Amino acid sequence: MIIMHAFTLPDLALVFFAGPARPTETVGEVLRGLLHEIGAIWSYQLTAIDGRALTVGKVVIALLVVAVGAPIARSVMRRVARRVLARVGIQPGAAEAFATLGFYVVLACLVVFALWVAEIPLTVFTLAGGALAIGIGFGSQNILNNFISGLILLAERPIKVGDLIEVNGTFGQVESIGARSTAIKTFDNFHIIVPNSTFLESNVVNWTHTDNLVRISLVVGVAYGSPVRKVEEILLEVVREHEKTVMPPDPVVLFSDFADSALIFRTLFWITMNRPMDQRRVLSDLRFRLDERFREEAIVIAFPQRDIHLDSTHPLRVQVIGEPVD
Repeated sequence: MIIMHAFTLPDLALVFFAGPARPTETVGEVLRGLLHEIGAIWSYQLTAIDGRALTVGKVVIALLVVAVGAPIARSVMRRVARRVLARVGIQPGAAEAFATLGFYVVLACLVVFALWVAEIPLTVFTLAGGALAIGIGFGSQNILNNFISGLILLAERPIKVGDLIEVNGTFGQVESIGARSTAIKTFDNFHIIVPNSTFLESNVVNWTHTDNLVRISLVVGVAYGSPVRKVEEILLEVVREHEKTVMPPDPVVLFSDFADSALIFRTLFWITMNRPMDQRRVLSDLRFRLDERFREEAIVIAFPQRDIHLDSTHPLRVQVIGEPVD
């Protein structure tokens, strides 16, 4: 005769974690035994520092303080930067820098608090700090260099979030400045990650460092014999009527050069540039309009050409070779 017993889910869980129960052991006794084992692990002493026991529980609590506190600190600092600082008139770039620096300060406080919870005195890191510094010096030079460079960028603010910059041939808009690198968005919507040390070691062109006014130039060549004063008048007219042109200062037309095949004119004027594509779009609009106005005034845009002059003391002999065509 076979007797089958029905087991509930809690019974199976107890068997799995605590092993098979003895016939005389109740569920309560199994739970008490399981809690005792967990408590023993939680109170297990890993080492002793200055007479203070470092247990598994203290290490777990310290790690939880940092793991939970870091995302909360980052979120709080971003909210403060976007809502509170924006209301008092602080620019977005400065608010972003404040949020990043504030996060690092709070993170350092969290680490100190976690060490206090674990009852680990800071004097323990005196010797370990020296060894760690040597390890960082040999193995993490680039990481430390970029981190310090990021702090300098946030403090001095030679570039800010939203600036239009050009570095090492890359032209784009600064999206974010992190602890190790800076994200730049280019004309073609490419996201380029540039190490922070690059901005301190290379020449950086910041087009919008203090304001968004940028002076650009429009170059055009017309054929020899064109009415140069009329060309100047048309250039000024086309530039002034564009909505992006800022006046004053007024645009200036310069008769730059007598080139091989053209008379070269350069027009200098100011525009407001908020996005990387603004400059290209303005120049494109002006070229479309300039082509229309030149056609109306019968002014020819120059193209490469060559005039050949033969210097000979005798008349040239011309001979036709081949069968005559009927």
